[in-house]
Amino acid sequence: MNKFRRAFLKTAGAAGALLATAGVGLLKSGEVFAATWNKLAFSSNNMNDAMKNANYGGAVESKDIVLKAPDIAENGAVVPVEVTSNIPGTTSIALFVEKNQYPMVADFELPSGTEPYISTRIKMSQTSNVRVAVRAGGKNYTQVKEVKVTIGGCGG
Repeated sequence: MNKFRRAFLKTAGAAGALLATAGVGLLKSGEVFAATWNKLAFSSNNMNDAMKNANYGGAVESKDIVLKAPDIAENGAVVPVEVTSNIPGTTSIALFVEKNQYPMVADFELPSGTEPYISTRIKMSQTSNVRVAVRAGGKNYTQVKEVKVTIGGCGG
């Protein structure tokens, strides 16, 4: 059998399957997924406004939140952060960096039954407090850790 014909049929079959799934609504465009992001919270210029606009205002300190981040980050462009919430009923976890131009870094919604744990890398422009906010049982909780940055990650 001709190799060109085989490759053509394989590609045409894959394209047809992709179009069929898009046609019945199983695939969604990136705009649909991005439509739910909180633009006001992510574009706030200070920590208090960002937390308030993300609905984490009035969060109280909790030792039931474990925030793991390096004491010193050699490169602010890739700072590893892990968060575990030991608070029952955790529904969301958000990360903030106090001295970034836009403090809100991420907001994770956790479906029911999901382990309240995240691991990610964030950008930090300079030495700053990293704050995690957790929503559980209709209340907001927080934990904070200072991370020293030796090389800036947001244009530094």
